Amino acid sequence: MITPNESKQEDMGQDKGRQLRPRVLLAAFLRYPAAMRSYSALSLLRQGLAGHRGWDRAWRDADPASHYDVVIIGGGGHGLSTAYYLARKHGLSKVAVLERGWLGGGNSGRNTQVCRSNYFYPESAAFYEHSLRLFESLGGELNFNVMFSPRGNLELSHGLEELEINRRWANAMTLNGIDSELLDRDDIRRMVPILDLDCRFPVVGGFVQRRAGIARHDAVAWAFARGASAHGVDIVQRCEVLGFERGDSRIRAVNTSRGTIAADRFALCVAGHSGALAAKAGLRLPIHSIALQAMVTEPVKPVLDTVVGSAVIHCYVSQSDRGEIVIGGGADPFNSYAQRGALPTTQDNAAAVRELFPGFGRLRVMRQWAGVCDIAPDSSPVVGCTPIENLYLSAGWGTG
Repeated sequence: MITPNESKQEDMGQDKGRQLRPRVLLAAFLRYPAAMRSYSALSLLRQGLAGHRGWDRAWRDADPASHYDVVIIGGGGHGLSTAYYLARKHGLSKVAVLERGWLGGGNSGRNTQVCRSNYFYPESAAFYEHSLRLFESLGGELNFNVMFSPRGNLELSHGLEELEINRRWANAMTLNGIDSELLDRDDIRRMVPILDLDCRFPVVGGFVQRRAGIARHDAVAWAFARGASAHGVDIVQRCEVLGFERGDSRIRAVNTSRGTIAADRFALCVAGHSGALAAKAGLRLPIHSIALQAMVTEPVKPVLDTVVGSAVIHCYVSQSDRGEIVIGGGADPFNSYAQRGALPTTQDNAAAVRELFPGFGRLRVMRQWAGVCDIAPDSSPVVGCTPIENLYLSAGWGTG
């Protein structure tokens, strides 16, 4: 027979268990290790409850080993993506990426973020269409928000001759299986109300690729770095390549500021510095390097939800996720390795964007910069093998 006191104690014990159970579940929830390896809403909630003290580093800052299967020189988008796909798709376990500064500190962090495949020639169209399709699913594959925004890319026509050229361009895209849409003045006015169609060179039409857009350039580099590191790639920062050790028709090792590193194969993914670095390996490239400038204004509320480009006025404009108006224009007319802008080009870019968007003339420029573009004679990239047996190249991307 249970006495009233015993019954009361039993009820109190059950109440205490019910009170403790949420605490036990919360503690187990916070200790669950998968939150450290995967980004998701659940892991964000878990880390928020834990004070954000349990996140792993996004990638390992490795010390260089003495030998690798592949050494990739250049820690930008091309170098990091090459390392990632070599490790994930081809199973190479000993891969290193050497970066003389910090990841994404070169052209990957200096471009204007536009992702498009509106190219005329079939070879270029197929290549960049494949790239655009990768961007559409890149965030999911790499488990990292690259902030891809398919807001469209509008190319303006400022005369009947250019309208005919752009019509031919759009038709070529359609034949290549890429989306394109011809627009008249009324279509453009509805699409971009703040655009001045009656500027010095009046807009008569244009065409748009609606699947094109922008992606956060830093996030793309960070995402590939995180994915490559998760597959065992060594990412070595602050490691400048000083020269190459050659034997017969091969490269045996690279001399760096952090020691000599040997490898079976080497790849150059250094954009505007491709010619200078290849010369150290005894290879002359038909590439010249020039500075391409860009700038951003102070942030404003959303006013431009597409990318607008004009070949005649020579500028392209978009608005970033932070509200800044991103402005790009022409390249410097002389060869240079400088990663800083020049006032005349900045003035030209500002004047060009004011032609199209008079309202932007009241905005203040917040910062401007330049990236070093490597340009081949035919404005097409140089990718693949070289006369040096184990040296591979990804260069000449420029502004083609």
